[in-house]
Amino acid sequence: MSTRLVPAAARAFALFEIFAREKRELSNAELAKNLDLPESSCSNLVNTLIDIGYLGRSHQTRRLYPTGRLIAIAREIDKNDIAAASLNDACERVRNRTGESALCGSLHGQVVTVVAFSPGHQPLRYTSARGDRLSLHVSALGKAILTRMPPEDVPREIGSGPYEKVASATITDPGELVRQVGRLRKLGYVHLENEGADGLATIAIAGRVNGQLLGFSIAGAQPTLRQRRDEFLAVLHEVCDPLFDTAAA
Repeated sequence: MSTRLVPAAARAFALFEIFAREKRELSNAELAKNLDLPESSCSNLVNTLIDIGYLGRSHQTRRLYPTGRLIAIAREIDKNDIAAASLNDACERVRNRTGESALCGSLHGQVVTVVAFSPGHQPLRYTSARGDRLSLHVSALGKAILTRMPPEDVPREIGSGPYEKVASATITDPGELVRQVGRLRKLGYVHLENEGADGLATIAIAGRVNGQLLGFSIAGAQPTLRQRRDEFLAVLHEVCDPLFDTAAA
C-alpha cells in the first residue's frame, strides 16, 4: 500500500461506496461496522461530511444518506470531460479535412491557452500541445475571441503593452491591435500572416461553448492558407458551428 495514503480520505470514499452498495439509509453503527471503525471515529467522519454538505441525517430516524451534492459535482466533472472530448474531436475533424494543424484555445489575461490540438499531416506543419500558452498579440485564436466580446471590453483585454515583435508583421502597439480587432469583427473571421512567425498563417473563428468563449483555428504555411482560405474557413464553420451556443457570424 502506498505510504502516501490518507486514511481519512480513503474512509470517506469507502463510506459512499457502502451507500452505493446498500442502496438505503444507514445508521452510524452500521457504517462503523462496514468500515471496521470504532463508532466514535465513524461519528467524527459522519459529522464532518454532514457539516460540509455531503451527508444528511433524518430528523425522525437519525439515519444517514448522501445528499445530492456529490452527484452534482460528478455531473459537472462528467460534463467537462464530454466537452473536452468534443473539442479534441473537432480539432481532429478539422485536421483530417484540411491536412493542417488545428487548435482550440481560451483567453485569460493577454494569454491564449491551447485546450485541444491536432497536428497537421504536412511535413512542414505548425506544432503545439494542449496547455501551451500563446501571446494574445500574435494569436488568431485570441483575436477571434476578442471579436466575440463587446467592443468596449477589447482595450482592457489587450492591455497597455507594448508587445514583443516576433515576426515581420507582428503588431506591437496596443492601439493598433484594438483597431485590428475592429476590422476583423466586421470581416467575421480572423486571417493572420507573418504575425507569430514568418511564413506562418492562421485562420480562426470563435464562439461560446457551454458559455465559455473559445476560438478554433487552422495554422499552416502561408501560401497554402492564402490559396485555400475560403475552403478552410468553410470547414471551420461546418465542424465548429454546431458546438457553439450561437453560431459564429
